[in-house]
Amino acid sequence: MAYPPLSRKTQRASRKSNAVPTLARDTPPKLNSEQMMAVEKISSGTVFKPHLLYGITGSGKTEVYLHLLEKVLQNKKRGLVLVPEISLTPQLLQRFVRRFGDEVAVIHSHLTDREKTNQWWDIVEGRKRILIGARSALFCPIHDLGIIIVDEEHEPSFKQDEKLKYNARDSAIVLAQLQNCPIVLGSATPSLESWKNTLDGRYELHRLSMRHGASELPPIEVVPLKEQKKEILERPAWLSPRLLERMNFHLDQKNQVALFLNRRGLSPMVFCTACGHTRQCPNCDINLTLHFHQHLICHYCDYHENRPDKCPDCHEGLMEPMGLGTERIEEDLKRIFPDARVRRADRDEIQGREDLESLIKDMEEEKIDILIGTQMIAKGLDFPKLKLVGLVLADIGFNIPDFRANERSFQLMTQMSGRSGRHQVDGDAPGEVLIQAFNTSHESLLYAQQHDFEGFAVQELEHRRQLHYPPFSKIASLRIQSPKQALAHQTSLRLAERAQVLKNKFEPYLGLEILGPAEAPLAKLRNQFRFHVLLKSDKPQILNRFVRQLLGDEDWVPSSVRILVDIDPLHLL
Repeated sequence: MAYPPLSRKTQRASRKSNAVPTLARDTPPKLNSEQMMAVEKISSGTVFKPHLLYGITGSGKTEVYLHLLEKVLQNKKRGLVLVPEISLTPQLLQRFVRRFGDEVAVIHSHLTDREKTNQWWDIVEGRKRILIGARSALFCPIHDLGIIIVDEEHEPSFKQDEKLKYNARDSAIVLAQLQNCPIVLGSATPSLESWKNTLDGRYELHRLSMRHGASELPPIEVVPLKEQKKEILERPAWLSPRLLERMNFHLDQKNQVALFLNRRGLSPMVFCTACGHTRQCPNCDINLTLHFHQHLICHYCDYHENRPDKCPDCHEGLMEPMGLGTERIEEDLKRIFPDARVRRADRDEIQGREDLESLIKDMEEEKIDILIGTQMIAKGLDFPKLKLVGLVLADIGFNIPDFRANERSFQLMTQMSGRSGRHQVDGDAPGEVLIQAFNTSHESLLYAQQHDFEGFAVQELEHRRQLHYPPFSKIASLRIQSPKQALAHQTSLRLAERAQVLKNKFEPYLGLEILGPAEAPLAKLRNQFRFHVLLKSDKPQILNRFVRQLLGDEDWVPSSVRILVDIDPLHLL
């Protein structure tokens, strides 16, 4: 049995937690035909079966979850709902509490240890019958489990990359099999692994193709940044005339605007205007990000230093900011729209549950006109007056050296676009989405513009098949790291040689591919030099056996070197 952060004895002496609000019950809305069909088909079975609930943004997936849970409670069973940390907003929790009252418990990282312990024992001892939580909630023992729901199942945050490596979505499927109950994976942009399982008949597919109520999917307009004129006094270079025009229109109409950029800070780097020198983190192979005009910070190890006035390399040029971050956008917008109420939502501004609750409350009460944010605002939020969404620079995710870059870019653009115009009244124009980009012909952008997940999936799956990447194979990432670069490199070479010998020695391993060694894209992180060896096979059991044999005897590995194994890595940086 897994245990909560505090002992049971300590919990009995604690005061009652306010982690779950007390709200009046609401009346369930009437389901449309697609929702009713999904509920009936999923709830008709009581044994293990995976279901993929593929519904466009705003199609009412959460209402399907609520109806499924109602049926589970009627059958004297209990339910587990896993949600990515980024989507576990007060809005979502309130919807469940309004439907199920004090039957709901919640576990996530923004709770104190005492609050987590209270919620944990409420579930373990049977006082509450529905647990909503981030990935760690998976380890709370729940007897009489009747259903598991994994919302936003495509989210990378379900994978824990440090210490114990596991994917909460995949682990939830195993748990459902052990508990012999149905599991529902929900998403507007399913992972290609789940979509392939559906195509192969392993999962049952349920489609929600209509937005709930009178709302329509917002039209998406792509604005080419390379055709924009250079920065002028009234308009910064990142803000196209078209986006500026639509912002003015919606602000005049008393609508809300949200701008998305997945890069926090004032500027992602500073450079010398004379010699080109940039300030890099001494612990990591990455440029320092400028915050508040004077502070240079590493987002990986939290190293920080003050921004120098003169270049410390040539002692002549000035260290000037280059690039764009959410902090810079906030400053520009306060200058351009002095009467607008502008707020920023990123990890610098939102550092706890109270900060997030305050932001959402202010958006709901229309105390914010323009919201700027990172992926923190891309999912799980629903604001009636939000009518314009702008993606400031879509290119950021296009060229990351990772085979999942296209998939993540498509998912992020689609999810962020789905925040616009969710509460359309009959006769109203739908919300608007503007995506600014330099590469306007990128595949993920073109498919996102057409709201065409299935077309994107066909194209991307074919690319993956040709390159023998997941979901057509399994990958094991072996990361060799050491504070000594030469030693890490030598060990990676030796590991690759041992892998080749082992592959040639046994017939079952002949179909396995060995890639590398190669320097990791982030070659140095937290004072560790990093190299990768990748193993690919279409037979998971063969791959696992190969890795166990390869690393079964690590006496040859120097004491200052670590070899870290990640099966099905979601990031290859």
